[in-house]
Amino acid sequence: MSEQGIEKKWYVVRAVSGQENKIKTYIENEIARLGLEDYVEQVLVPTEKVIQIRNGKKINKEKVYFPGYIMIKANLSGEIPHIIKSITNVIGFLGETKGGDPVPLRQSEVNRMLGKVDELALEADANVAIPFIVGETVKVIDGPFNGFDGTIEKINEEKRKLEVMVKIFGRKTPLELSYMQVEKI
Repeated sequence: MSEQGIEKKWYVVRAVSGQENKIKTYIENEIARLGLEDYVEQVLVPTEKVIQIRNGKKINKEKVYFPGYIMIKANLSGEIPHIIKSITNVIGFLGETKGGDPVPLRQSEVNRMLGKVDELALEADANVAIPFIVGETVKVIDGPFNGFDGTIEKINEEKRKLEVMVKIFGRKTPLELSYMQVEKI
């Protein structure tokens, strides 16, 4: 089958947190072993570079950006979803309904996860309604305050950031968070 003939989309595989890179290797090895490289183009663990200071030295470390999630660019036809799901420590696909098919990511979500937000995407996103409103209660899903609820005080559309007032140890504390770090309750 020709390369062009197989349409591939990005999907998110849910995996056991902390094992992302191992699982990525497992998936790649399994796909290679079965000769399915035409169907699975890329397996990616979104990471960000973090600088840590250890004993006064700067160390560049890759930190997994979305713990428990692995991105995969694939054509999930036939047995492929089943093969991927049967890999050790894979929980399943994000967005699949019980017994249903995995749902591919939209291009804007892919760009965001890959950090490739180009001008065009920003312009396209500018027309999209902001998903949050001031006064709305949201849950922090990322960062040190993961799990806390807060109220949106301000919305910075340009930077796609929110100022969220979170009650921490009984005191209200404003946090600046990106849209990706909170979810509606």
